[in-house]
Amino acid sequence: MRSVLYLLTALSVMGLAFWAYRENYRTQAAISEMSDMQRQIGRLREDLGVLRAEWAYLNRPERLRQLVDLNFERLKLVPFGSDQFVDVGQVAFPAPRTPEPAPGFDADVPIERPAGFPPRRPQESTP
Repeated sequence: MRSVLYLLTALSVMGLAFWAYRENYRTQAAISEMSDMQRQIGRLREDLGVLRAEWAYLNRPERLRQLVDLNFERLKLVPFGSDQFVDVGQVAFPAPRTPEPAPGFDADVPIERPAGFPPRRPQESTP
């Protein structure tokens, strides 16, 4: 009986050693993958900084002014003036359209809320 117990103990120790060996290599692979991702993130952040610098360089006001002057005949762009701004009340907004009910829809029947929605509050007008 004792030899069976020794055999089972030895097998369990070998099994645990094999499991620890595999977990060690999985962990090393995950750490390697994480460091690769960190390097890639660093490269992408550096590229993003370069792109932002290029964007700022290309959008310099004096450069844009030169481009507007160079292409004035085609684009007819002029600088903004204070006389071009108006109050919001002077803007003619289109009237909102009311949605048409679907065919077979009775407007007098209240719509039930799906499960999980909070109960209707008194000030709500839409389902």
